Amino acid sequence: MEGAWIPLLLTLKVAAWATVLNMVAGIGLGLLLARLRFPGRDLLDAVLTLPMVLPPTVLGYYLLVLIGRNGPIGAWLQTQFGINLVFTWQGAVIAATVVAFPLVFKSARAAFEAVDPEFEQAARVLGRSEPAVFFRVTLPLAWRGIMAGLLLAFARASGEFGATLMVAGSLPGRTQTLSIAVYEAVQAGQDALANFLVLVASVTCVAVLLAAGWIAPGRVAGRIAGSR
Repeated sequence: MEGAWIPLLLTLKVAAWATVLNMVAGIGLGLLLARLRFPGRDLLDAVLTLPMVLPPTVLGYYLLVLIGRNGPIGAWLQTQFGINLVFTWQGAVIAATVVAFPLVFKSARAAFEAVDPEFEQAARVLGRSEPAVFFRVTLPLAWRGIMAGLLLAFARASGEFGATLMVAGSLPGRTQTLSIAVYEAVQAGQDALANFLVLVASVTCVAVLLAAGWIAPGRVAGRIAGSR
């Protein structure tokens, strides 16, 4: 089963980077929509949640249109920096980030909305700055919900298939993640390898779900139900 470890390590790397990116974007946008009221707020929420309901292949197509060599972002990166994201592990990170983003965003927003504003106001009365209020009051009170979302996003990014296959392809040792390796093993009739890969993926996802449920009981079931 030596060939199983390369896609496993690549999957962990891709999922870790996707989770870090989602942590920054999900917390920022979750806080924005939880605290501010502005025209188009509901529309923005719907757009940010869209990856949860769109087929991954559709998301992959959108990403190809944007970051492909002929896309607005891809062409600019190629011209200015000589960077090509298609058929690279960085492209797989982008695909996994987009697909898993709603799990962090919705969890963070719900966690921030659950924070009692009186605690934040009390900190302001005591002379705390807005960054201090966020890092010393809001974030500590909301961290359980956010962490649960991050763990679910890591699990979702680890199992991403459709968008990753369209954007990054299936290059062994370079872009072939665990889920794609399972598909390739089944297609090639390598049942023993496929069974081993499936076992590894299943154990990893169960461990993540148990951790998320322990950190924020009650939130995990809601996020999973909302992703269907």
